[in-house]
Amino acid sequence: MGIDKILRAFQSEVDAALEDSLPPADREPTRLHEAMRYAALGPGKRIRPVLVYATGEAFNTPIARLHASAVAVELIHAYSLIHDDLPAMDDDDLRRGRPTCHKQFDEAIAILAGDALQALAFSVIAHDTRSQITPARQVEMLRALADASGSAGMAGGQAIDLASVGSQLTIGELEKMHLYKTGALIRVSVKLACLASGIDDLDVVTRLDRYAQCIGLAFQVHDDILDVEGETAIIGKPQGSDSEQNKPTYPQILGMQEAKDTAQRLCEEARECLVPLGPAADTLRKIASYIVSRDR
Repeated sequence: MGIDKILRAFQSEVDAALEDSLPPADREPTRLHEAMRYAALGPGKRIRPVLVYATGEAFNTPIARLHASAVAVELIHAYSLIHDDLPAMDDDDLRRGRPTCHKQFDEAIAILAGDALQALAFSVIAHDTRSQITPARQVEMLRALADASGSAGMAGGQAIDLASVGSQLTIGELEKMHLYKTGALIRVSVKLACLASGIDDLDVVTRLDRYAQCIGLAFQVHDDILDVEGETAIIGKPQGSDSEQNKPTYPQILGMQEAKDTAQRLCEEARECLVPLGPAADTLRKIASYIVSRDR
């Protein structure tokens, strides 16, 4: 099956699960709930929940057992985008081809919507009874998601990003920033699927973590490339926004060709990590290739 068909199938699964998890728009406070739904259900690649499903697929895990993890990582991602777009952060007007949440509603509601989505992510895992995951394993999942979302993960990476505007970073410093900002949530997507699937084989878990680390960095390198070469109408945000904000990027530090070579090298290493899993990991392999070939 081609990657586009795979992505659509998994995106449909998580969209339905998100719909079930989000509060109805007509429930008070309605404006807050409308903003939460606007941010979480808007068009998007859904890469993180897709990784949850694809990792579970490699172990023949029933998809219903993975829904809570898939929803949780997408809610955290949606909250992070709301806050990243705020005037105090990246100050963006466009996200996924639509007005950003604070433009569609207002800054106060956008902040609250992000806060509420973050809280809901943990609630979804904590209150999940359908997947029959043990309470002890649920605590492990909550801990992993918290670590990936906080100052040692995504939020910390954003703080480094903000402090780096106008600075000249080394490639090592840039990589560290993105291992936190983008990579942490991608890695925990794979980790949550392993936990939900009951995978305790240390070699397998370590290989999958390195796979996720590689594609997380590759994702960011390719995003930086798209910021230079992509079209606003396709990538869904203003082309050249990183350069305009004087942010350090891979093409800026490495040059465009070396940035492209780096993305391909990371993709190849990610795929190499999956060799012991055989054909069961074919979807994960296709995702690695998709990440460095996508146009948005």
